[in-house]
Amino acid sequence: MKRLALFSFSLCLTPLALAEPPAPDERTAGTTEQREAAAQDSATTIASITADRGIVTRPGRFTIEPSFSHAHSNATRVAVEGYTVIPALLVGLINISEIQRDIFVSALSLKYGFTSRLEGSLRVPYLSIREDLREREVFQGTPVDTVRESSGDGIGDAELSIRYQLNDGLDGWPYLIGTFRARAPTGEGPYDVDQRIITDSSGNPIGVELANRPTGSGFWAVEPGLSFIYPSDPAVLFGNLSYAWTIKEEQGFENGGTVDPGDVVRFGFGMGFAFNERTSFSLGYDHSVIRKTTFEHGNDLFSSNFDRIQVGSLSFGLSHRLSPSTTMSLTVAVGVTDNAPNSEITLKLPINL
Repeated sequence: MKRLALFSFSLCLTPLALAEPPAPDERTAGTTEQREAAAQDSATTIASITADRGIVTRPGRFTIEPSFSHAHSNATRVAVEGYTVIPALLVGLINISEIQRDIFVSALSLKYGFTSRLEGSLRVPYLSIREDLREREVFQGTPVDTVRESSGDGIGDAELSIRYQLNDGLDGWPYLIGTFRARAPTGEGPYDVDQRIITDSSGNPIGVELANRPTGSGFWAVEPGLSFIYPSDPAVLFGNLSYAWTIKEEQGFENGGTVDPGDVVRFGFGMGFAFNERTSFSLGYDHSVIRKTTFEHGNDLFSSNFDRIQVGSLSFGLSHRLSPSTTMSLTVAVGVTDNAPNSEITLKLPINL
């Protein structure tokens, strides 16, 4: 009875292409297979609006998914060097800076279903980064702002992932999908970019900055994870948990030190529901906890200032089936923590072959 209820719900979400009537002894089997496929497609469409959480691709199906996203970040920072004589009087230097960053990502993903439970995919992004830094040293006695611009364009880090469906999602159980993702440093990392010296108004060197923005991390990374999808009339619940391990390498300090980037714990959850057989809506929350980065040079060990960085965003998306083989989805994410982008818009167009 539970299976029939799930099949009935899926039929309300996804239209089925009717073929010629099968023979009497094959009618029941064919209908069951179509209903099961429709249930998986419906759950996949809804759950995949905000992230790659869908059920695995059916065997023999090849999917091409071009996507485009734009993320905008805006932050104001105040740095104080000095001491206070009284709470209202500061003696020292105040530096106020405003950073605006825009990241455009065009990506192409290829997915293929090897079996009814195993899927492989490859994603290659191309990044275009624009960053503006506006700052003013308050105690310099000048109203003129110092503006520095930097940019970066190129291939990002390619990702190869394998997803395996652990169960059938029957008898009240959600669909459980195991994921293993590997990221290769195909993009230009921060230690591959040329550096330039920053000077003050008097020409004295005060720091070093990158000549252009890196488009990759510069490190190999592997990320095992687990996600679930639970169709519950009239909604679909979904969630995921993963751990990204970034492999340390000998970089930095003019390539004489070892850098161990902080590992990342990711989790997310949400729900979606269908307006009709072609359009669905989804709400979700994604959070990443980035551990501190450590630098080792000889017998010296350095680490980043923060023990961990919290990146959280609230997202909502809309998906519309343009044809039996093509779906368009639009997602908007809003950052809820200081380190998250202020806004991010993603457009996907998966095409099934």
